[in-house]
Order: sequence, then C-alpha cells, then structure tokens
Amino acid sequence: MSSVCVINVVGLTPELLPHAPRIRSLGTARPWTSPYPAVTCTAQATMLTGLAPREHGIVGNGWLFRDTGEVRFWQQSNRLVQGDKLYQGVPTAKMFWWFNQGASVSWYATPKPYYGCDGSKAFGIIDQTGTELTRHLGDFPFFSFWGPRAGLASSQWIADATERVMREQRPQLTLCYLPHLDYDFQRLPVRDPQRVAEVDRCAGVVIDAAAEIGARVVIVSEYGLVPVSRPVLINRALRQAGLLEVRDGPFGEMLLPLDSRAFAVADHQLAHVYINDASCTNEVRRIVEGLEGVAQVVQPAELELDHPRSGELIALAEPDAWFVYYYWLDERRAPDFARTVDIHRKPGYDPCELFSTSNLRAAFRLAQKKMGLRYRMDVIPLDPNLVHGSHGLRPAPEMGPLVIGPDDPPASMVGFKSYVERLLT
Repeated sequence: MSSVCVINVVGLTPELLPHAPRIRSLGTARPWTSPYPAVTCTAQATMLTGLAPREHGIVGNGWLFRDTGEVRFWQQSNRLVQGDKLYQGVPTAKMFWWFNQGASVSWYATPKPYYGCDGSKAFGIIDQTGTELTRHLGDFPFFSFWGPRAGLASSQWIADATERVMREQRPQLTLCYLPHLDYDFQRLPVRDPQRVAEVDRCAGVVIDAAAEIGARVVIVSEYGLVPVSRPVLINRALRQAGLLEVRDGPFGEMLLPLDSRAFAVADHQLAHVYINDASCTNEVRRIVEGLEGVAQVVQPAELELDHPRSGELIALAEPDAWFVYYYWLDERRAPDFARTVDIHRKPGYDPCELFSTSNLRAAFRLAQKKMGLRYRMDVIPLDPNLVHGSHGLRPAPEMGPLVIGPDDPPASMVGFKSYVERLLT
C-alpha cells in the first residue's frame, strides 16, 4: 500500500500558480470542475465521497434544517455527509478538513470552542492526533482562522501541526487544509501574489514531511475567488414583498423560517430559496429574477442539488455579484449577532466578519472579557460593499480550482475519491 498526502490550498487557481514555486514543482496543474455551490463544505464532501450534492446531501456551507426550523452553518458532524468516504478503512490523519467530528479516521484536529452556561466562549481545538499539538506548538491562533484578524498564522499552525502528525504517526493518508488565500482575496480588490507565496511556504512544510515518510503529494483547491462589486439583498426583497417574517425583541429582529412564506439562505454566489407556501412560488421566482445581480433562478435538479435539504428554488448571482443574508429593513433593528463574528447563529454566510469597525472598540471589548465582565464583540460592520471577492459559481478555468498530482488526476471533483483510492493501492 502506498501513502498519499492531500493538501487543500483554498483559493489556488492556475492564474495564481506561478507565485507558488513549491507547489508548481510538483507537476502540471489541471483545472477541475467543482459542484454547485463551489464552497468549502460542498466541495469537500464531493471530493471525499465521489458523489454529487444530490447524493451526499451537503448542499452548501449551511441550509435549513427542516425538522427544527433552524438555519445552521458550519456544522461539524461527519454523519451529515451521506455516502462512503475515501478514508474508510485507511489509517488517515484529517487536519482541519470539515466534518471532522465522528469521522472514521485514526487521527484528526479541528477547531472547536468551549461554551459556558453563561454564554461565554473560550477558543480551542479538538486534538485527537496523539501528538499533543498545543503543548508543542502553542495554542491554535483562532483569531487568525476567521474574523477581522484572519491571516497567515492559522495556516502556518495547521502546516506545522500536520508535519508533526505525519512524522510521528506516519498515516497512510493525510488530508491538510490551508485556508490562507480565503481572507485577503475576499477583503481586498487586488489579488496580492505575496499571499500566494506565503501559503506556498506553508505547503512546503507539509511537502517536506510527506517526502520524509514516502507519501505522494496531491494538491487540490475547492474554488477560485473572483472579484465582486454588487451585493444582492435577496431577503430584504422577499420581506418587502410580505413573504419573509421576523420576530422583534430585545436583541433585534430574528428571522422566522417556519412562519415565512419564503426566505433565502445566502451562501456566497448561490442562494437556496425556501418556500413554505407553494402557491407563491411563481411570485418568488419573479421577485428574485428581477433583482439586479441575479443571473438566473433554477430548479435544484438542474444543478444536481435536488436533495431534501435544498431550497425549492436556487438563485445564482452574476459573476460580479454575491448574496447577502440581511433581512432587516432598519439597521437599528438588526439582530445583535449581526455585528459580531457568529458563524453559527447567522442564517447565511457573512464575509463582513473579515472587517472591523474599530480596533479601539475591539480592544475595549477584550478588556471587558479579561475583567470577567459580560461583553459583546460588536465590531463587525453592516456594509456589504466592503466585500471584494466571492465564489460559488464556475468561473473561467484559469480562475477556478485546480488539482496537481501523479498518474492523471481527474477533471472533476466527483472523480477524486476513486483517484485517491487508486494512488493508495
């Protein structure tokens, strides 16, 4: 049996590859086709199972859980992914890939805060690698993994952790996730090649460890980030039409998914439109199709998204547009979580979490936390025009995801499971 190391360099494209010499030295890059939506959870589930979203059920980074009436993003349970995974029966180290909890792997590490009964939160990871990662590497830099301070430190820590696990445990299959390009390529209008060089050095740490244990290296990316300049406020349009319902209260307006006739779960450049009243389907379609920045509205089956978790309709943005989850009409009634980094509570993806309204305010809130006082880290702006990059569609090949590997890697993510199985045997 052979050993394989898969390094997931999020956001790497053929266009950016010249700035990544270590990665480029591994072989010829091949553009490959992502599922819809081209987002982390759906892409990873497709790679791991060899199935389309209609079969594995991961229809986005988040969706409406119909039995509880909750929109939930960034869930970690491996049981949500339907179908056999490529690592079953293989001694595997799964380092920060998603859906890690409960995965049938030998070793894994994944971000997981601690939550107190008083609403407090302490950052940390689950380390099931047997290598005492935080003792040797220090605490995982959670604030550099997501939020206004997201940056290189998290990818460097993951690379160092992966190197340590590979050298100590010598897994047959290693899966390493390096998210560095995801941050500034959403924040800034200019794609700085320095960010590519930085993540290339992180990948080099893992590539060297792979060479030491005799593992063949495969590089993948999930999507390419494209420039955007037009936010699409899909839920506000549905609310103005009397289709979306909220509950006002002491913490602002809260979306009522089960009481709304229709609402959208915004996920980058794709939105699932859930319709509780079938009689208004044509009206919903007309409203969404009429929004500036919407390219088309389709049935889920047209995108291989016909799974019970999907919306009744799927909205696709124009290449320079993206969907915003905001549903309030008056900013003063925005829910309290809107101005915080709160990836699990928001009923949609929010890239504004990469920005901050005030460093001074953030420092004041941290001081409140250290003094043991109740606080709210309300430093996230409510201005979607700040966002300059997004993904979720299938852009031109040079701006889309890639795969680099030995022995003719597949042209589609659906073929990745059988490809890795072939390399392993």
